[in-house]
Amino acid sequence: MKSRSTRWLASIVFAVLAGELIRYPIVQRDILSGAFLYYFVGLVISRFGSLIIEPLLKALSFVKFAEYKDFVAVSQKDSKLEVLSEVNNTYRTLASLFSLLLLLKLYVNLEGKFPFFKGWDATILAVLLLTMFLFSYGKQTSYSTKRIKANA
Repeated sequence: MKSRSTRWLASIVFAVLAGELIRYPIVQRDILSGAFLYYFVGLVISRFGSLIIEPLLKALSFVKFAEYKDFVAVSQKDSKLEVLSEVNNTYRTLASLFSLLLLLKLYVNLEGKFPFFKGWDATILAVLLLTMFLFSYGKQTSYSTKRIKANA
């Protein structure tokens, strides 16, 4: 399953479960605005997995990664490695999806106890998204640099 289809799947599952389990409506009636929103939600879910879930699981020694230069070298010889990596990313994205649902539920509960949050929803979300995408940019730049060095 390609990462784009994984993101779409994750975003739609997130929207439906957020609406049903948490009563946080995300499902859109308009197909065009829904497509944009679901794509963005899927991107956020995927990035959360890459920036939070993956490093957390590494720190807990739940997963161990090979050196990136070794990954690059072997992927040029073994085409199945790309498929296996994509499957790993799918599972990480799904773990991220359920983690974010739990965090959303926690936020909704905190918002009920601390009404101060109600007026700051958009600001809090914007700051979190800005931070996440800045770190995503840094991580992607690092991967590009490592790949250039591995192929040099």
